Amino acid sequence: MMTSNVAVTPTSVPPPDVRTNARPVIPDRVEDLGISRSVVTDLILRYLWLHGSGTLSALHQTLKLSFPVLETLFHQFRQQQLLEVKGMVGNDYSFSLTAGGRTQATARNEVCQYVGPAPVCIQEYQQVVQAQAAQVRLSRESLRQAFVDLVLPDGLLDQLGPSLIGHQSLFLYGGTGNGKTSIAERILRIYQDTVVVPYAVEVDGHIISLYDPVVHRAAPSADEQLDPRWVVCERPCITVGGELSASMLELRLDETTRVFVSPCQMKANNGILIIDDFGRQVLTPRELLNRWIVPLDRRVDYLTLASGMKFQVPFELMVVFSTNLNPRDLADEAFLRRIQTKVMVENVSAEIFDQIFQRVVQNAQAPSEAGCAEYLRERCFAAGAKALRACYPMDIFKLVKAISEYEGRPVRMTKTNIDHAVGLYFAKQDEIATD
Repeated sequence: MMTSNVAVTPTSVPPPDVRTNARPVIPDRVEDLGISRSVVTDLILRYLWLHGSGTLSALHQTLKLSFPVLETLFHQFRQQQLLEVKGMVGNDYSFSLTAGGRTQATARNEVCQYVGPAPVCIQEYQQVVQAQAAQVRLSRESLRQAFVDLVLPDGLLDQLGPSLIGHQSLFLYGGTGNGKTSIAERILRIYQDTVVVPYAVEVDGHIISLYDPVVHRAAPSADEQLDPRWVVCERPCITVGGELSASMLELRLDETTRVFVSPCQMKANNGILIIDDFGRQVLTPRELLNRWIVPLDRRVDYLTLASGMKFQVPFELMVVFSTNLNPRDLADEAFLRRIQTKVMVENVSAEIFDQIFQRVVQNAQAPSEAGCAEYLRERCFAAGAKALRACYPMDIFKLVKAISEYEGRPVRMTKTNIDHAVGLYFAKQDEIATD
């Protein structure tokens, strides 16, 4: 199953309008922010302590708070003699902290150094995530369009479809090199709607950073009423492999800033989390089972602050496990029961193998001798392959391309080149002689 640069039109049905209406609107009162006034005042104090001075426009840009909220707090700060006005910048005030304000800001900065968009409360986050639960309708044809750059048999599509419609956890297993990861990474294409993700979440006075530009792709939005503490994004897709450890599933406290960093499953909410090469992680399958047996079953997770306080967060995501190991060797029946669908990605047939080969050379616009697909199949078996893998055509073509570039001649798929590439690709079967 190989990849090309074919553009794909999303295939899901847009969610009902109620989801858009459920998006948070701009709060114009401090009381409507959902977080305590002290959290907001600390943000302003730290901003002014860090920058030396500021304006309402600058605070609005950084903290994502509305001007009515900022004006209310500005007047409160003046009454408390925490800031002094330096002048005007157009119609805006320019101000800085007083000596008393700097003293208070210094103290607050020692507790937490977060200076960024104001957080949203955990209760609002829970409500919005649940309102954004994925809803799709699929058919074989629409699913085929989502996987248009892969060569997949109808039987495999028909196994995938029901799991994707139900947005349930999915177990992809089978031999290595047959496209499990490629399939998992393209599941996101079935969604065409957007979701909102908060920059940060507040729990019991602590700030948890959530929006991550590395995994959350911001999407254009014309919604002028949306609370700017939220970012409109495509549904996220996060892949973790052998590096997955127990600590990645828990809150991590940055000792320098005293800000908590959200775990990967929280960042993947309303999207997909791919556990690639499952069974080969630092975290053992049994440890993952013990950690996620409740989240997979009830779609809620529990995280713990440094103080020991536990709180609930949604587990509203599709977890896709991809492995070339036997599922029953990895997990017990209790764990497998909570993964609703198990799909075996089988070794490819000769017909599918030839289709993949033809697509590889066509996309590369490389000339090919007649009968090369069949010849490659024969050479793979002769070199020791036990079965045909979907990855062989692309892998062998890459070697043919490298050989051609090294020898300074045009790239061409020939039987001679295939022999050379296969000789490099497969390990020799003969035993290494020893003294």
